Amino acid sequence: MSHFLKAAQLIDGTGHAPLRDPLVEIAGGRILSVRQGPAPEGAKVQEFPGGTILPGLIETHSHLNLPGNGLTLEEAMREGPEVMLATAMGNAATALRAGITTIRDLGAFGTTSISARRAIELGYAEGARIMACGQPITITGGHTWYMGGEADGEDGLRLKVRQMIKDGADFIKVMGSGGGTLGTMAWRPAYSLPEMQAIVGESHRNGRMVTVHCLCAEAIDIAITAGVDQIEHAGFITGPGTQSYDPAVADRLAASGIPVTSTLAVCGTILNALRALESPRPDQVAFLDRWVKTLAMNMDHGRKLREAGVRFVAGTDAGWRYTSFDSLVQELELLEQIGMSRGEAIHAATGFAAEAIHLDGRGTLAEGMAADILVSPGDPLADLDALRDLSLILKDGVSVMPAGRAAMNPVAASCPA
Repeated sequence: MSHFLKAAQLIDGTGHAPLRDPLVEIAGGRILSVRQGPAPEGAKVQEFPGGTILPGLIETHSHLNLPGNGLTLEEAMREGPEVMLATAMGNAATALRAGITTIRDLGAFGTTSISARRAIELGYAEGARIMACGQPITITGGHTWYMGGEADGEDGLRLKVRQMIKDGADFIKVMGSGGGTLGTMAWRPAYSLPEMQAIVGESHRNGRMVTVHCLCAEAIDIAITAGVDQIEHAGFITGPGTQSYDPAVADRLAASGIPVTSTLAVCGTILNALRALESPRPDQVAFLDRWVKTLAMNMDHGRKLREAGVRFVAGTDAGWRYTSFDSLVQELELLEQIGMSRGEAIHAATGFAAEAIHLDGRGTLAEGMAADILVSPGDPLADLDALRDLSLILKDGVSVMPAGRAAMNPVAASCPA
């Protein structure tokens, strides 16, 4: 039996202008129709006067094993796989209650994220739908080597790709440069061009897309030439604490059409946490100063990349440092600050995100699409903050109660599947 949602407007996730006075019909976890006008007489209708219907949000960059509470990677990886799996399950639940109906894990220990994906698919736990790469592929001793993804040389990398696919990876993630792992160098590429081409060739031959962590211009250039499908961060680090934007590489990136995951919220959430300290120690003050400068550089480079024609998808790097699993709205606000309209920022977390990560049947609201649907009580096109206090979250047509809304919206809690 179908039921209907009615609100003041609908953002369909395609980037088009909102539909006024929408009526959405849902049954069996799918959208039957999106139209205007009144519901049929006697139909079950949930009405949200002044509200906005939009697709469930898609978080394209997270690390479900990591707590997002300030622990370093090294500290978090001291826990056993059982704790890491439990952490992943809890983080997926947090994301779903924040309106994130699909979350993509960009690297976890062993097969913990793949196991979390399966548990949620079986209905043993409630959480955002997980897309998982399993272990991120990295050079010996490279960024996130603790997770088990070390591989070197063209033949070794082809074998590692096959192992990840055997384990159940939805896609392949590669650490194309160093990063936050101790002893790695973010300003140097990790793999040679022939090695990256081996990864891409083997992945594409087996129907898997490839996304690459790149924090320096040379790593971006190698990824573009190798034909990867997506780039994470797209940083221009040149040495410890230094960055230098490379317009030639930016132009190549724009011309390639390869989308970039923004991850600006990493700096933003660190600043939030440090500024909340009542009596910070001198080392914390210095740490805050470092990240203020880093965010300023990242925002400047984000604006320049966008002006060059690079397209961004929304992802936060949730789990890393202080980046919580409900930080995606802050990411959208930062995308607005680098020049996107609010509608473009929402598109980057809905329809365009689904397109970029090859997520079929989701991300937009149209006949036949999965009923991953949010209702905001306000207008996020006027203020993205309206996405923080949701009236309704549906995942495959089933209601999930947003945190703090149970007493306010009992109708939503009883929404039929």
